[in-house]
Amino acid sequence: MSETVRQPRPFISTSVSNQWTSGICDCFQDLPQCCLAFWCLPCFACMTTHEVGECLCLPLLDAFGLIPPITTALRVSVRQRYGIEGTLCKDCVYSCCCGPCTWCQIAREIKTRKNPITFVNMAVR
Repeated sequence: MSETVRQPRPFISTSVSNQWTSGICDCFQDLPQCCLAFWCLPCFACMTTHEVGECLCLPLLDAFGLIPPITTALRVSVRQRYGIEGTLCKDCVYSCCCGPCTWCQIAREIKTRKNPITFVNMAVR
């Protein structure tokens, strides 16, 4: 008689969501990043734009419009890249009313999505 022994198999899944991984005002998730955005927003915006893979100096064009065009465009781009739900209207409102917070949210999203959390569940099947 032989007895069959079942070994646990790892089950790996990633948490990919169609929502932002942090809220617009969740600055305390990455305080140094938010401090840099508060004290030197142009530098922070340029660094974040570079992380997205766009031209380093692109955010400097935001000074020439009522609605910050680059902040809005980059937010839309990140939303589309990661399949995050939202509307252009909300993107415009956040870009106009909460510019530094918008940049911080974009930077946190890029950081989180580049290093997704993987859960391993040792389930016996």
